[in-house]
Amino acid sequence: MKKNTIITADDHPLLLKGLNDFLSEKGYVILNSANDGKKAFELIEKQNPDIAILDIQMPELSGLEIAKLCKLKNIRTKIILITFHKEASVYFEAKELNVYGYLLKDFAIEEIENCINSVLDNKPYFSKKIKDLLHLTPEPNHFLVDLTPSERKILKYIANDKTNKEIADILYISPRTVEKHRSNIIQKLNLEPKTNALLIWAKENQEHLKIS
Repeated sequence: MKKNTIITADDHPLLLKGLNDFLSEKGYVILNSANDGKKAFELIEKQNPDIAILDIQMPELSGLEIAKLCKLKNIRTKIILITFHKEASVYFEAKELNVYGYLLKDFAIEEIENCINSVLDNKPYFSKKIKDLLHLTPEPNHFLVDLTPSERKILKYIANDKTNKEIADILYISPRTVEKHRSNIIQKLNLEPKTNALLIWAKENQEHLKIS
């Protein structure tokens, strides 16, 4: 049995049962399940699972709202969202909240194991299916797909030679937050953590950073 713990939530009983049965069959430990967002968040707070697999659209609290609460309260549980929604706005909101996984329900069963394994390895997993559907992988700026809107803005300012303090002042955030974003960008772009590595990369790719 895999020891990593999971909480699931979906307001469609058959879909929830199907997901739980599949995960249990694969050896994952399902701590508990919920059929609305309020109960799901209460379970996350109380049982502190490694992963919470949440439907985006649920009564009481949506999966996105739960992700936002977890982020605000610094809850360690990693959020995986599953949805029928195919809107780019929902996708990017999930990215902005730093959720660890994002799957379309149409393909959830075939992708869920890879997603969970990636998340447990601290690597976010955003389904290629949704990226393809939203046409989010055009060349040459496909490397921007895995960055949140905030990270893309910061990357643009780095390319324009702005310091951490200047970026912080422009975006009304702390220099420490800017530094955290920089660290995330370096990791997502697979850059070596060397001095000025991110600045050099941003300069070399500046023509592709068409960010408003």
